[in-house]
Amino acid sequence: MGSGPMLVRAKGRIEPILAKHVRSYSAPVTDTIPASKRKFVPTSGTYPKGFLAVGIHVGVKATTKKQTPDLALLASEKPCSATAVFTKNKFQAAPVTISWQVLERQSGEGIRAIVVNSGCANAVTGKGGLDDASSMARAVDACFQASPGDIPAAGQGRGSNMDASSTLVMSTGVIGQRLPISKILSAIPTAYSTLSDTHDHWLSAAKAICTTDTFPKLLSRTFSLPSSPGTTYSLAGMTKGAGMIHPNMATLLGMLFTDAPISTKTLRPLLKHAVDRSFNAISVDGDTSTNDTLAFLANGAAGGNPVTSLSSEDGKAITEIVTAFTQQLSQLVIRDGEGATKFVRVRVTHSPSFADAQKIASTIARSPLVKTALYGKDANWGRILCAVGYTEGLSPGAVVPEKTSVSFVPTDGSEVLKLLVRGEPENIDEQRAAKILEVEDLEILVDLGGGEDGTGTEEASYWFCDFSHEYVTINGDYRT
Repeated sequence: MGSGPMLVRAKGRIEPILAKHVRSYSAPVTDTIPASKRKFVPTSGTYPKGFLAVGIHVGVKATTKKQTPDLALLASEKPCSATAVFTKNKFQAAPVTISWQVLERQSGEGIRAIVVNSGCANAVTGKGGLDDASSMARAVDACFQASPGDIPAAGQGRGSNMDASSTLVMSTGVIGQRLPISKILSAIPTAYSTLSDTHDHWLSAAKAICTTDTFPKLLSRTFSLPSSPGTTYSLAGMTKGAGMIHPNMATLLGMLFTDAPISTKTLRPLLKHAVDRSFNAISVDGDTSTNDTLAFLANGAAGGNPVTSLSSEDGKAITEIVTAFTQQLSQLVIRDGEGATKFVRVRVTHSPSFADAQKIASTIARSPLVKTALYGKDANWGRILCAVGYTEGLSPGAVVPEKTSVSFVPTDGSEVLKLLVRGEPENIDEQRAAKILEVEDLEILVDLGGGEDGTGTEEASYWFCDFSHEYVTINGDYRT
């Protein structure tokens, strides 16, 4: 589709967002982010050229105060190459269906915007839910195309018929409830007219997609590519999620934006490679949401040579950059895990294959017994070993008990605490183990010793948190 009109940038800055908390784990507003989490919220950013953002208040959440944003709009001044990965949950939410169809019918080309609401997942809502998601996309499309009169009224979205749409849709919140679609549709032109490229606007969008998050999750960075060393590119990303996190591409949403020129055929494998090592390698509670979506838009606004292959020097460089960036972004979800007191990396090394290593790491990360032991500061390595032993789907000879070792790796750089060495238990210094577990950050190292033939060199990591009493409290009254 054509380039369309340039977006109008909003003048000035967004007014400070001030409201009171309903509960300590509600969506954040200014000055209510927990002191320990404020270090994760950026005070400035370097955002990609041609992308604009905003978050506004609509009133999707029944308890949301007037100035708390719950509708985000992110748009590009020119058409983008785009791709996305979606939940594998069989009860896929309406926005997942609509966004998938938009990308399929557009072949990942000509995408202009992403619109996101929080407070209602629009999941398991039947045909009406599809109509609502479609209406949201077409309302944004109309803002690009002509006059406000083109914006569809509630119930007039065309269901799954999304020919020529250039907007992706995401929703997050309570499952099984319909959106207050009239409120949303009437607010979209306002969101469009207030789009801007300032840090405050990007941060307001990151706040608008939060549900039980205690802080908005937003990152940005600059980079260069080998073929265009004099060109500075930018990469920005935001995500949300604190519970129902065990993506299989938690309720997890994510968006990446870059002004580097990356072709659609390159963008797809690039995102898959990065996601397998980041968003598909985190777990809070082992639940895979109905709404998980991670989208990547590239508008090429910074110029330079197009990246058309991951095997090229530019392709190798951008793969490393995007993978590291998505790992950092996804780890913010674990930092904000519902009720979490620990941030844990489990690293499985000397595995016959990456797939085996990742399956073992995933099993450990979602083990309730491992997670509760960590919360209790109990160095119960037997639970870790047990999880390794019952991991399903491993290749023959991947795990040999007599070759397997388990250690705690302190994050302060002190000596590794060996718990099990080649199948033999160590005499553990319980006082040192307790001291290591007092710290928020921890690495668990599982060395498979190369597997049965001893030649395995692959490794994989997973990031997860512990299970606490507060996790039960949060999820026990989620709808109240």
